[in-house]
Amino acid sequence: QFKEKSFLCWQRRKHKSNVIHTAKYNVFSFLPLNLYEQFHRVSNLYFLFIIILQGLPEISTLPWFTLFVPLICLLVIRATRDLVDDIAGPGRDPPHCHPRPCSFLWRKWEDLYVGDVVCLHKDNIVPADLLLLASTEPSSLCYVETADIDGETNLKFRQAPPVTHHELTSIRKMASFQGKVVCEEPNSRLHHFVGCLEWNGRKHPLDIGNVLLRGCKVRNTDTCYGLVIYAGFDTKIMRNCGKIHPKRSRIDRLLNRLVALIFLSLVLISVALSLGFWSKVKEFKAKHHYVSPRHVQSVAAETFLTFWGFFILLSVMVPMAMFVMVEFIYLGNSMFINWDVHMYYAPQDVPAKARSTSLNDQLGQVGYVFSDKTGTLTQNVMTFKKCCIAGIVYGGSHPGNPYLWNKFADGKFPYRNAEVLRAVRGRTDEAVREFWRLLAICHTVMVQEKDHQPVYQAASPDEEALVTAARNFGYVFVARTQDSITVMELGDKRVYQVLAMMDFNSMRKRMSVLVRNPEGAIYLYTKGADVVIFERLSKKGMTEWTTEEALASFAEETLRTLCLAYKRVDEDTYEEWRQRHREASLRLQNRAHALHQVYEEMEKGLQWRGPAGPLLGWFAETAVNIGFACQLLSENMLILEEKEITRILEAYWGSSDGLLAGQGLLQSRFLQQTKVAMVINGEFLDQLLLSLRKEPRALVRDEDVDVDVEEAWQERGERTTDFLRAQRVSLMWRTLGIQLRGTGLGPRVKDSGARDGPEVRRERAFVELAARCQAVICCRVTPKQKALIVALVKKYQRAVTLAIGDGANDVNMIKTADVGVGLAGPEGMQAVQNSDYALAQFCFLKRLLLVHGRWSYVRVCKFLRYFVYKTLASMMAQVWFAFYSGFTAQPLYEGWFLALFNLLFSTLPVLYIGLFEQDVSAERSLELPQLYIAGQKDELFNYWVFLQALAHGTATSLVNFFVTLWVSHDSAGPTSFSDYQSFSVVVALSSLLSITMEVGDPAKGLLFPPATTLACSSLPAQSFWLFQISPENFPFLYADRNVLSHPSILLVILLNVSLNTLPTLALRVIYQALEKPRPKEVEEAPSEDITAVEPAPYLRRESRRRRSSYAFSHREGYAELITQGTILRRAPGVDNDMLMGQIIPCHEELSPSIQESPRCSRKISPAPRGMSWRSGASQETLRGEREESRWSRGRAPGPSGFPRPPSSPRTRGARCPPWGDCPCPGRAQWRPRRRGSPSPPPRPPKSSDPPRVAPARGPARPSPGD
Repeated sequence: QFKEKSFLCWQRRKHKSNVIHTAKYNVFSFLPLNLYEQFHRVSNLYFLFIIILQGLPEISTLPWFTLFVPLICLLVIRATRDLVDDIAGPGRDPPHCHPRPCSFLWRKWEDLYVGDVVCLHKDNIVPADLLLLASTEPSSLCYVETADIDGETNLKFRQAPPVTHHELTSIRKMASFQGKVVCEEPNSRLHHFVGCLEWNGRKHPLDIGNVLLRGCKVRNTDTCYGLVIYAGFDTKIMRNCGKIHPKRSRIDRLLNRLVALIFLSLVLISVALSLGFWSKVKEFKAKHHYVSPRHVQSVAAETFLTFWGFFILLSVMVPMAMFVMVEFIYLGNSMFINWDVHMYYAPQDVPAKARSTSLNDQLGQVGYVFSDKTGTLTQNVMTFKKCCIAGIVYGGSHPGNPYLWNKFADGKFPYRNAEVLRAVRGRTDEAVREFWRLLAICHTVMVQEKDHQPVYQAASPDEEALVTAARNFGYVFVARTQDSITVMELGDKRVYQVLAMMDFNSMRKRMSVLVRNPEGAIYLYTKGADVVIFERLSKKGMTEWTTEEALASFAEETLRTLCLAYKRVDEDTYEEWRQRHREASLRLQNRAHALHQVYEEMEKGLQWRGPAGPLLGWFAETAVNIGFACQLLSENMLILEEKEITRILEAYWGSSDGLLAGQGLLQSRFLQQTKVAMVINGEFLDQLLLSLRKEPRALVRDEDVDVDVEEAWQERGERTTDFLRAQRVSLMWRTLGIQLRGTGLGPRVKDSGARDGPEVRRERAFVELAARCQAVICCRVTPKQKALIVALVKKYQRAVTLAIGDGANDVNMIKTADVGVGLAGPEGMQAVQNSDYALAQFCFLKRLLLVHGRWSYVRVCKFLRYFVYKTLASMMAQVWFAFYSGFTAQPLYEGWFLALFNLLFSTLPVLYIGLFEQDVSAERSLELPQLYIAGQKDELFNYWVFLQALAHGTATSLVNFFVTLWVSHDSAGPTSFSDYQSFSVVVALSSLLSITMEVGDPAKGLLFPPATTLACSSLPAQSFWLFQISPENFPFLYADRNVLSHPSILLVILLNVSLNTLPTLALRVIYQALEKPRPKEVEEAPSEDITAVEPAPYLRRESRRRRSSYAFSHREGYAELITQGTILRRAPGVDNDMLMGQIIPCHEELSPSIQESPRCSRKISPAPRGMSWRSGASQETLRGEREESRWSRGRAPGPSGFPRPPSSPRTRGARCPPWGDCPCPGRAQWRPRRRGSPSPPPRPPKSSDPPRVAPARGPARPSPGD
């Protein structure tokens, strides 16, 4: 239902249509809109203004075509580039805007309106935001893929409201549907919707689980029907699309400022020359008063007109053709990126793509790279890697296929371990059986049957990996109903009655399933983040420490982990709890809070099943270890975490000028000897900025105890936790904070105290601290936070930023950065569609920046430098000519020479540099990344280089003009060139040859461009044929032939070229000779600064950091669907052919290959069981990963009598080395052992020794390339 408003014959609907035009142009708007945008450029307005002045006969000194032709060329080239970018760039209409959707009547998407009922089939894309009315699946379930919305390729479930599922059972009923949907206003919240359906006098609640969003793709559902509730720009995906702001490179902005500077100089020169004209006229009238007056107007009026005449004459000094050539260079360099076979990814047939043609030079100036982690630095592939059961860590490095006995096994499953398989099939280890049973029961996975094999549909790849692991070990999840789950346990069919499913959400960080087994016993199975599981254990003690060790061990290997737990529930307790659960489920208000309280009651007193993996993202340890693997972090870095960051910022706010003055030397020395990295999470980032906005000292209330910084720093034997304690190093943090304030930050805040509020100072302090770090790792940040961090760095560091990602959650960051790079991968194409450059792999970024980016920057800088030089070298001669022409604004050169000089005559050499210049080869650029620093510091084109080009061009023009004038002085006759036209040709040819020799650089063998330029520049505009066509526009008839036919004139030209070329060539040779040893020194220099002091205290990978996330990407809401029976694809029961006879009895002997395989286990402690898996990382990215080592550790007893966790700093002496024998008495020995090395001989045990970690008999860790 919708209302219509009408006026005469025009009608306007209340709701928007489904038409979406995301492209900037269409057929009718292209020309006016593009011209409007182009004339927003100051340079184009300037040229248009000059052309208008040229149309005034009183002040016109140049032909009309002198600037008109270059301006038309510039407008056409830029318009073509804008059209190409609009067709292929991020602003284009998506490819799914006009397909043929399946509906009752074939309609285009643009013809859909709010209130229409739409029919969709499998693999159709949802054309608008729809309320799901019904589908052909049981309970009107619909599976959708949201890769184009949130970047996730896993399937999601949507369900129709029960009332429409039961009532709308035919097309006729669909057509007569008269319901009314009352819902919230259009908004951008993708995961939130509130509304109700009013139908037949009743109201039915609606939520996001009933809505199909525009851009989703229907999967595994034959047919579904939906009601359009939001259309066009009101849809949620369009509300999330930010505005497309055109990006401009740093050189482009600098160039505009330099053009303004040239323009100002042009005005001053014109004023000076017009004053010269005024003086000349006054002098002439004073000396020759007897001559009849030729100047009808007053001297002031003629001076004013002469000013505009000089302004037009010298307007060619603002090089319009430079903008034309830059467009060609940008386009050419973009094509080189597209054609680079070294950035072509053959497995997916994806080449590199420059989607923006105006940012190539900015790729060579990137100062900060912001990268997504999952799917970008690492491959978004989840596989089962390790598990810990009953204190034994089981790796997966055995050869052969041990799952031949199991016909349900997935042949691509990579985890293979004979030891755990022997324990499973032996049926003797109850702990092992309960471990796999928990994984097979506690989940929200749906199952289908295909070729007598189960096919899993999971809400996350992590859950699918866990269920697949249980399947391969004989615990096969085969069927589910709303109140039961069927598992084949080693060939035995067992049906568990599901009594309750306690769903996951971001606050609970866990999920639980309450089931009754076939024997009648009730069990609660739980999996979740380690922090929330620890808090709900029935017993705490040694088991907790041992589990911490297992989790830390898995995190060291960048594995994603979660924890498993269970408990048995007696019947009476369950009955009491069931009543409270039912009451909470029926509440209409605060239902979620009531259910949360009931769940809390049941999920207490748990027992360990072992360490395993999280749900909302990677926790800090995993992110840090990926930083080590990618060499973003090193072992001698000091890693700042939440507490330390807060103290540093507190010191910044609370420091005094006296302390600042007294500690300057110490601060500088401290910072020189310290490598710092920062690790924060999104929650802390919000707290930090919010707290500092209100009160800078809000986060830390501890009392500071001043100590000597160097003394604290030199205590390297202390482990990191002790080192970072407030009472030991508070002054060091204060010192670092003061140093931030004292190196450019403090004065700015002080000078602008009234202007900059606390919010600005807070942001600046945080950015200054982050900029001093070698690397900053942010864990679990939202898309908005990603964009915020990029914006803050851009605002306060004034550096070029690059953002790279592969998912829809990276779009904001990519749009905010100066350069956005999207990876084409499994997470959809949203990042690519909004990026400036598209790559297939993260490893290609190195070549994109160090090779193409640096080449583009060098080419553009040299092009601009030489273009400014050649323009001044030729056009400044007109200024000198004014002194000898009575300041009459008489042009020295003919009109066509001025029009085509920068556009054609002198173009080829500089264009060759802009397209093909390579100061070093691609291999050399990759070997010497230090060369990239020149672009970061703007060394190749800045104000100083610009002034050098001005001086060089002015000197060349002085030589060409005055040497020619000196030689032709007082000469006459047929061989003389003292006439105006011959003099002009000699100066022009001298300028052209000097420019081509200077720009062409004969030392590099660039002889073809100068020769071609000479042939193109000397003859066309001075031919008899052109003179016959238009004598007025081509007056220089045979002037070039008259000049070039005399050897003496050629000698003058050669003299001019020699005087201009030889000095600069000599200076270049001397400079290259002096700089020749530098590449060798740079090559031999280490790639990373190494401090001269002893190794600094650092955070080891087994740090004290607590894990606080449920690390696999679960989704909430599926437990309720399962318990309602709404996501079941078939009736209860399983095909007997699928279940029977496919698992060999467990007592059968294992294959010899399995029996002979080495044991891959590591004893940790006698109680806990768990697992871990890892997201595979790109081998290119992780090739710097160090070979992992295992440690044998002894743990001194803690205050409670239990051993301390291995990450505790109290396990070593104050000055113990980080590895090797510990000299301290009573301390355990730490010995690293590399993979494959023989085990160290055991020492005789002592009665006082705590439990030790037994060395593994085989490799327990995957290779770095896994």
